[in-house]
Amino acid sequence: MAGAARARKNAPPREEVLAAAMEMIAERGLEKLTMAALGREVGMSSGHLLYYFHSKDELLLRTLEWSEGRLGVERGRLLTRTGTARERLDAYVDLYVPEGHRDPHWTLWLEVWNRSQSAADESAARDRQAAIEGAWHRDLVALLAEGVSRGEFRPVDPDRFASRLRALLDGFAIHVAIGLRGTDREQVLGHVREFLADGLFAAT
Repeated sequence: MAGAARARKNAPPREEVLAAAMEMIAERGLEKLTMAALGREVGMSSGHLLYYFHSKDELLLRTLEWSEGRLGVERGRLLTRTGTARERLDAYVDLYVPEGHRDPHWTLWLEVWNRSQSAADESAARDRQAAIEGAWHRDLVALLAEGVSRGEFRPVDPDRFASRLRALLDGFAIHVAIGLRGTDREQVLGHVREFLADGLFAAT
């Protein structure tokens, strides 16, 4: 977690809290992330944290948005590098799928979606989550459209194919994140490669 530690050191106060929250999830698990424990980690009282974030639900959603922002930068770097559309699609999939059981980002993602069902302002929380999902979707649609236009992919509808692919990725990613037997990361990547070979790369 050296990268997370550096992010905290160089971050402004509020961002430092979010980086510390993500670091705690990665190292100790989500169940250990309490406002009191986080406060001790960053040298703030629970009351001070509540002043900034108002609730633990808001803290978790802000932490997810912060983590997604960092992933978005990495995704942008991967998708704009030189190489074929197929190579960049492989990089997109690799970034999307969790590293393994209790992957901190996916653990947080699942918790935020679960909590949003009983949030005081469910609509606003869902809108913010939809913005996260939308960024992944738009980047994938653009990549698929590029691959189709260059003749690397079959002439599929990019938006429709992206929806199907992300549904597949989400389902498998949840299995990996919760540690479902028979669906480790390498097995999931194998299933996705087969899906892409059948639906996107065949007869190109």
